[in-house]
Amino acid sequence: MQSFMISLNNITLYFGGFTLFKEVSFLINPTDKVGLVGKNGAGKTTLLKLILGEMSPSEGSISKPGSIRIGYLPQQLNCKDGKTVIDETKKAFSEILDLQEIIAKYTHEISERTDYESEEYLSVITKLNEANDRFALLGGHNMQAETEQTLLGLGFLHSDFNRQTSEFSGGWRMRIELAKILLQKPDVFLLDEPTNHLDIESIQWLETFLTNYNGAVLLISHDRAFLDNVTKRTVEISLGKTYDYRVPYSEYVVLRKEQRGIQMASYQNQQKMIDDTERFIERFRYKASKAVQVQSRIKQLDKIDRIEVDEEDKSSIHFRFPPAPRSGTIVVETENLVKKYGEKCILNNINFIAERGEKIAFVGKNGEGKTTLSRIIVGDLNHEGILKIGYNTQIGYYAQNQPDLLDENKTVFETIDYVAVGEIRTKIRDILGSFLFTGEDIDKKVKVLSGGERSRLSLAKLLLEPKNLLVLDEPTNHLDMKSKDILKQALIKYDGTLILVSHDRDFLDGLITKVYEFRDKNIKQYIGGIYDFLRKKKLNSLKELEIKNQQAQFKEKEQSSANKIQYEEKKEQERELRKISNQISKSEERINVLETELEKINELLANPDKNNIADYNELFSKYESSKKEIDEEMRNWENLHLSFEEFKKT
Repeated sequence: MQSFMISLNNITLYFGGFTLFKEVSFLINPTDKVGLVGKNGAGKTTLLKLILGEMSPSEGSISKPGSIRIGYLPQQLNCKDGKTVIDETKKAFSEILDLQEIIAKYTHEISERTDYESEEYLSVITKLNEANDRFALLGGHNMQAETEQTLLGLGFLHSDFNRQTSEFSGGWRMRIELAKILLQKPDVFLLDEPTNHLDIESIQWLETFLTNYNGAVLLISHDRAFLDNVTKRTVEISLGKTYDYRVPYSEYVVLRKEQRGIQMASYQNQQKMIDDTERFIERFRYKASKAVQVQSRIKQLDKIDRIEVDEEDKSSIHFRFPPAPRSGTIVVETENLVKKYGEKCILNNINFIAERGEKIAFVGKNGEGKTTLSRIIVGDLNHEGILKIGYNTQIGYYAQNQPDLLDENKTVFETIDYVAVGEIRTKIRDILGSFLFTGEDIDKKVKVLSGGERSRLSLAKLLLEPKNLLVLDEPTNHLDMKSKDILKQALIKYDGTLILVSHDRDFLDGLITKVYEFRDKNIKQYIGGIYDFLRKKKLNSLKELEIKNQQAQFKEKEQSSANKIQYEEKKEQERELRKISNQISKSEERINVLETELEKINELLANPDKNNIADYNELFSKYESSKKEIDEEMRNWENLHLSFEEFKKT
């Protein structure tokens, strides 16, 4: 029996004139939790598509059992509309839904039939029982509860369940697709950036789900905390090769660095030995007295297993923000700020202050108003209430959709050149180079850039002139791990004021010093870092949970009592049905006896002389009496059947 689920065997993939993968091999075992990491463009998504079968390798093979069930969540997905959230999500239970229809069909057929003893009737009963057994085996009775639990975990409200999917943004519809994949419970999950559309609470719920899942998980993520909490193994793709360690990402980074150090030391020692040997050979090659030693050294060189040093991918963003002009002490202040869209209130009576030099995080579920307040601060949206922008405050803004706002017909260079003024124009190539746009890259049209490249170009625009307030809305969504680390270090050194909307805990850790949680149209301030906030939230959640548990226990007792009553009622119904069934059987036996007696009397009456009947009238009277008794017993039998059917319905 195979211990692995998926095996990649010497996979090589050519793209045009370059090699994306070269002889890549690794196994995915039944319970592996694997993080697939690497810089943008390394081939992570392509590798998932190879495993899925959407692409084929140029060389090598991929082995997987024919019966394997794969749940794949791509980065981009065309979500279908036309159903409610709950109905669309329930599509995950296709077999259970089919069984529901079959059970309803057979149940209706049984209620319409009266041929209780026929083979056809018994066949329908058998099929119904088989369908019910399969329905229970697949967890059909838990379908509704599992669906609701998963949707709630991914951030939906009960009030969202019966809304049309078309009412939700693309990010929320991606959550519906993720819910469907999770509910299908496949043998292996292939997840491509599953946290991109989730808030912190939903990410933590997904972490718990995947950690406790008894199948395999292969996920791509640039969220270090998510990888560390979910995965136990890391596979990095770098320069066409894979590096496989059975540790979470953070431990892998340390081990990989140590391995390169050991590898480099061994390589250098070997190179010194080779150089010394080659010099000896060259020096004494033509001396007869040293011929034996020279030949020995030549053979020694031929036998050496030469150490190769893994080429290190050193390309990453390297930059720092220009010094921020000094602003007033109060950079932004709001008083009783309100934002409505028509009748719908998004933010209500918001009182917020950002002081010079503060680094603030906006967190909370999607749709709670984080981006809305950011856009109000930068002047993109109107509002009610008071908004004060402090003295000499100069704002730089990175919108969540900033990469999509770039002019697609401009080149990379033109995009920067168009907005650059003064001396900064002489540094455009340096700025672009620090964001990995070098050589011919600067002449690429924006429309051919990847999501990560567009994000880098948008961030590069922030460097064109000094700003003392940066408002960044999800700036890391398309950045790889190294690029995020360098952006984080640049923001730590940034001497202005920072307002940051993000769900990336590792990115926020050590960067921000104050958290504002957006919830129920308002905000709540927490002093400290992101993990201080999460600890406080957990304590508050535990208190809420204690109250909920008490309520749940009370409901459970009520339910238990109700279940007990229901059980007793059911047992009483079963006893009564058995009693009536026995009475029906006895009635049928009595009718058979009476009909046999009546037939005998009938035969005697047909030939009275032959049968030497002494008193014909008495025999006829007995015949009438038996016939009457049969009629009464038939009525009794019919009434018993009616009672039996009535009890079955209750």
